[in-house]
Amino acid sequence: LGIKSLLCVAGGSMGGMQVLEWTVSHPECVRSAIPIATTWRHSAQQIAFNEVARQAVIADPAWNQGDYYDSEGPRLGLAVGRMVGHITYLSDKGMEAKFGRRLRGKEKYGYDLSIDFEVESYLKHQGSSFVDRFDANSFLYVTKALDYFDLGERFENMTDAFRNAKCPFLVIAFSSDWLYPPYQNKSIAEFVRRAGGDATFCEISSDYGHDAFLLEYEQQASLITAFLERSQRPVHSHA
Repeated sequence: LGIKSLLCVAGGSMGGMQVLEWTVSHPECVRSAIPIATTWRHSAQQIAFNEVARQAVIADPAWNQGDYYDSEGPRLGLAVGRMVGHITYLSDKGMEAKFGRRLRGKEKYGYDLSIDFEVESYLKHQGSSFVDRFDANSFLYVTKALDYFDLGERFENMTDAFRNAKCPFLVIAFSSDWLYPPYQNKSIAEFVRRAGGDATFCEISSDYGHDAFLLEYEQQASLITAFLERSQRPVHSHA
């Protein structure tokens, strides 16, 4: 396409990891960067949640060592894996406000293994709808890719990783995000500054958990607009 300069590389969650990789691997192309609700590498807890989700898929006999394309595949395992992951996208306060202990379609407990609570019904819906649009093997490898990502692995330290980054950063986090908590996002900005770079860190107050990066768009928009206006520089051609 002949595009040699990108005004901004922005993304949330796994997309935020890609933003960080762009700034380190192609610093000459990136004029500004906005990593949102992300991390520079997964912690033990983040890896643990992904592993539980993967094991749910692998334990489903229909996974068949990944060779299931002549059948429906591991729908039950994938649904449970998604349910596990989806819990990490929410927050305790948000779930309490949305569901609490409200019952689903009944006035008292069933005292059996059927669905009693609204939150149970919600998670089951999230799992069952996910299997219709996502491949189980893709799920396994995407979560592995998340776990393997470590921006500082090939550098002496994280400060060194950002030495070549030439662009300003706007790092956005959300107060109730416990999948990629604010301190992990803040550390990105701190590493950039230690490397001599320009980094702004903003924590948005929200009860939406990790999903806030998809839902709190108005607050993000004002931050991003101001950042782009400040960081935009005219490109002079030498042709």
